[in-house]
This record gives sequence, C-alpha cells and structure tokens, in this order.
Amino acid sequence: MPEGDTIHRTASALRIALVGKITEGFEAPMLVGPTPAAGRRIERVESHGKHLEMAWDDGLVLHTHMRMTGSWHLYHADERWRKPTRQMRVAISVEDWVAVCFNAPLVETYREFDRRRHPGFGRLGPDLCQPDADLAECVRRLATPENPRTPICEVLLDQRVTCGVGNVYRSEILWACQIHPLAPVGMLDHGDRVQLVNAAHRMLRANLQHSTRVTAPTVPGGLAVYGRNGQPCARCGDVVHVRRIGDHNRLVYWCDGCQTHLAPPRREARPMDPHPAAAKFLDDLPWRRDAV
Repeated sequence: MPEGDTIHRTASALRIALVGKITEGFEAPMLVGPTPAAGRRIERVESHGKHLEMAWDDGLVLHTHMRMTGSWHLYHADERWRKPTRQMRVAISVEDWVAVCFNAPLVETYREFDRRRHPGFGRLGPDLCQPDADLAECVRRLATPENPRTPICEVLLDQRVTCGVGNVYRSEILWACQIHPLAPVGMLDHGDRVQLVNAAHRMLRANLQHSTRVTAPTVPGGLAVYGRNGQPCARCGDVVHVRRIGDHNRLVYWCDGCQTHLAPPRREARPMDPHPAAAKFLDDLPWRRDAV
C-alpha cells in the first residue's frame, strides 16, 4: 500500500533516470487526455502525497494517482517487468530506461497552463514529505473542515488537508498523539491540530530514506498499532482494536486504553469472557454490533 514517503522515494528515482531525457516511446491504454509525443524532453518529476506528476517541455503534464493499488517501477531497457503487462497503465521509454506505472486508478494528462481549471488540483494540501512544508497551512485546513462531525481518522486521509498521510500513518499518528480515531474533527482544539500535523511531518520525513516504515522504534516491527489488532498496546498494555471506517471501508487501528482524548462514550460492559481479545471479538460480531 503506497503512502507519501513511498511515492517521494519513487519520484526521486524517476527523476534521476528520466529528467532531461528525450521520450522515445509512450504507452498508456487507459489515459485520459492528450498523449505525450515522442521526441519531447522530460523536464520534471514531482510527488504530492499519493499523486505523481511528470512534465514535458511542451507544457504537457502526466498525472497519476496511486491510491491503494498503484506503483511506479523503473527498469533497464532489456529487463523483465516484475508485474504482468495487463496491469500496466503507463510505460515511458527513454535512453537506457523504461518507467512503468502499474495499477494506478487515475492516469491523465493536462496542459500546465490549465492547472487551475483541473478539478483535482488547486486544492491539495501541503506535502508533508517536504522539509519546508507549510505546517501552519495544514493546521489551518484542519480547523476548517467541510463537516465538523467527520472523524479525524477520515480527515487525515484527505489530500486537500495534507498530502502524504495514508492508512498506516493515520493510525500511527493518532496513537502517538493519544487521540481517538473517531473524534470529530470539529472538536479538536488548536493544540490538537498542531500536535497531529507535527507528528505526521516528523514520521513521514523520518521514513523517506528506507522502505521499512518505523514510527515506534521500541516496538517490535516498528509500528505501534497498525497490524497489531488483538495484541497488547506498547504504551498502556490494553488491547489494540481494529475497525473498518469511512466511505472506503479502510482499516484503522487504535488502543482504547490510552487513545482517550475526545473518545466517544464506551459501551456498557456485557458478561463475557474476561480476556480483552475475546471481548473485542464478541463486540464485533455483526448481530451484536448492530444491536448497539
């Protein structure tokens, strides 16, 4: 699952291989927009969260959005691809290199001078992978949500607020700040917003140089809560919970024992197996969950 740090490293590799090179071939079976012409020079490669852009010297920009499935690979001209050709969404050939994008849900081009008219741009938040990211602007955007009742775990994934935070980081950021993932964003005060933005910037920047994400160095595996459902919390010893939340039904992990800030009221205790993992399992049974 790509996140902002992964795309940042990808853009760095593509930049080294492609920038300044003449385009020898371009394939994109699902492209929306004009096709970059052979013979044009690639001038820049940039990442913004899960967005990756590539621009040519005639002002044409290729925009790919990785979401949960997309990835860019870089190959030598005669090297075998590591994914099937049917998953290819873009293939760009230059001297010595082939850059291939697999499984990206969004592949489109637009003219650079039309950027403000592009419906998906002009509203992106600051990229927290950048050292000079405008953290104050991120805090400001957190303070003006479209719906104040939206859970903070959903708002952290909104690229219009900040770029770079994905599903792994949102769980880790909220744990580090001891904020409950279901806390309504409108209830956060200025200090909460500053703490969240600073934690996100720190974690993303700390992971730019290596592929294994580490947000909690003292925890085995390097992650405090993500992927650790049913295990003891490294901070308080309570059980780590997991639930699918939001329109995209994505998993969020948290600890009810120490992520208590702005937590919703807890359910009344029911007679059941005293082990916390068993209690969590029973609470999540569909017929019991729907009855609450």
